Amino acid sequence: MSLVRPMTPMDLLKFNPCNLDHLTETYNISFYLEYFTKWPNLCKVIESETGQIEAYILGKVEASPYPAPVEPYDPGLKIYQKKWSNYLPWHAHITCLTVAPSARRLGHATKLSEALEQAGDEHNAWFVDLFVRVENEAAIKLYRKMGYSVYRRITDYYNDGSDAFDMRKPLKRDKQRKTVRANGENIKVDPSEVW
Repeated sequence: MSLVRPMTPMDLLKFNPCNLDHLTETYNISFYLEYFTKWPNLCKVIESETGQIEAYILGKVEASPYPAPVEPYDPGLKIYQKKWSNYLPWHAHITCLTVAPSARRLGHATKLSEALEQAGDEHNAWFVDLFVRVENEAAIKLYRKMGYSVYRRITDYYNDGSDAFDMRKPLKRDKQRKTVRANGENIKVDPSEVW
């Protein structure tokens, strides 16, 4: 039986099977270490009985680096939709979620995502978001099944010129689902507009 546990720096020496997928972003070591330092409870692995890393997630809770233009923040206000549509309130973010090919279809992605969603609720976050390559149809289908929807399309987001979907799932704080919208695939933004 697989075990969910906190991710540690030593796991960086064992997580290659998860990162070999061409759709998975691999970062430099300092990036991972920053997450372990700032958000240790939001970085988790699923480890097999034999000690293999089958999946991992890096997550964080954050907001835009500037205060809400109108206090208190209310995503339903028209001014946010028109003037500050890219402002990010307090939310949870999935930076990286990947499953080794040999461990797919076992529910690992759902289990790790739900753990981050629960942490987001504990931190009183409005939603969980993530970025996914528009061509990663399997991941998009999985996220939709888990309740995520496309909020916007970020053009030329990845180093190779691919676009990303910013997908969101409202959390308990957003009872009226004001932080999500329909037809987000048609809302295109430049990477400079995304914090």
